[in-house]
Amino acid sequence: MGGIGAPEKLIVKGKRLDGRAFDELRPIQIKAGVVKNADGSAIIVQGETKIIAAVYGPREVFPKHFQEADRAHLNCVYDMAAFSTPERARPGPSRRSVEISKVIRDALAPAVFLEKYPKTAIDVYIEVTNANAGTRVAAICAASVALADAGIEMRDLVTAVASGKADGQLLLDLFELEDNYGEADMPLAIMPQTGEITLLQMDGEVSQDEAAKLIEMSMQACQKIYELQKKALREKYLAEGAATGEASE
Repeated sequence: MGGIGAPEKLIVKGKRLDGRAFDELRPIQIKAGVVKNADGSAIIVQGETKIIAAVYGPREVFPKHFQEADRAHLNCVYDMAAFSTPERARPGPSRRSVEISKVIRDALAPAVFLEKYPKTAIDVYIEVTNANAGTRVAAICAASVALADAGIEMRDLVTAVASGKADGQLLLDLFELEDNYGEADMPLAIMPQTGEITLLQMDGEVSQDEAAKLIEMSMQACQKIYELQKKALREKYLAEGAATGEASE
């Protein structure tokens, strides 16, 4: 957090500084269909992290040299709003945002039937409006819902969460202080129906046994987030159905 130094302890009396258990997710809310002029969209609020994703396409590829004869070109753009952190973020793409854009694209691509949309582009725009750790994994969750909301054919939703280590404890869903001052951070994304991992990164050091425990913890948490993603899509289409029914009366 801007202007706040490292805390003396991240674990106090067996609890994290935000009061959660070691294996407890932050409160999560997901809503689909929040950007009216997009083909599909979603918002996720995870603790104090807030992210909006919007999908446009399939549509004509521009510039043309990105066109692929046998599949769609999946383009992901991750951006942090200038006001998303206590220290004002510089406008425009940074090396970090370009790297995270590629990470998100690579995590989502295995779930999308890109071959069904040859010579087109599917553009995913992600805006972080408030950042408090875990933005890349929350962005993947929101973008996946937005793709489904756009009617893009998918093998499964992609669900993601970060786990890590702080004060010697293995922790699920790090918040900012744990992310900044902990010993390790491990983002993971999966397709929950098969358990196929589409993203696994590590920043820091853990033992092989600890890494295995973190992966297991994250995969269990992803199943919970998966239910929230599906719920968001169901609620959106139930609301649309109700509105259509009322209009026809």
